[in-house]
Amino acid sequence: MTHCAVIIPTLNEARFLPRLLEDLRPLDGLDEVIVVDGGSTDDTLQLAHDAGARVLTAPRGRASQLNVGAVASTAPWLCFLHADVRVPAGARAELQKTLTRASVDVAVWRFAIDERGAWFRIVEFGAWLRDRLGGMPYGDQGLLVRRPLFEAVGGYPPIPIMEDVALLRTLRSCRRVRRLRSPLLVSPRRWHREGPFRTWMRNIALVVAYAAGVSPHRLSRWYRPEPQ
Repeated sequence: MTHCAVIIPTLNEARFLPRLLEDLRPLDGLDEVIVVDGGSTDDTLQLAHDAGARVLTAPRGRASQLNVGAVASTAPWLCFLHADVRVPAGARAELQKTLTRASVDVAVWRFAIDERGAWFRIVEFGAWLRDRLGGMPYGDQGLLVRRPLFEAVGGYPPIPIMEDVALLRTLRSCRRVRRLRSPLLVSPRRWHREGPFRTWMRNIALVVAYAAGVSPHRLSRWYRPEPQ
């Protein structure tokens, strides 16, 4: 059985983290779940401990937190997940199948929002276009990667935003990125909090600016993301 470690960055994720950890419980071949916290003030750490996860701390920021988790694990496969996603049965099955495929070095899941409504289906279609035509999957699609490859490219770059896109670009330059058919279910919280149209337009602006060469440090001054 090929083994895998799941690494989850958190910051005040007491509401969502327990559901993700419960989704991961049935997985075979899972070496460990590593929760890397960036300074939570709620019950995130206690809930992670109670669920049997290994809990670490790191300077706040997704890149920093994810890299700390990767260094702490020795599993041959690394799976990076945001704390507010769900991993349904189909996504779990594809994860386990992918771990046994010698031809696969890196994979992402399909993006789906855990909410009903036509607007969310439009957002999903836009994400599909961004991924397939622009080659820019986001971190909320998860990332499954062999450890030697992750280490060879230097892990997540130390930038405050777009670290997921930057890493996938580097991986795509040397390996084929397998797109898994099953989706991860992403929380709709950001669309509810900021409004669907505003969130959609902001994301488009960020992608276009980054593709045009605007510095991630400059982009972070326009939009400071949550680190989970």
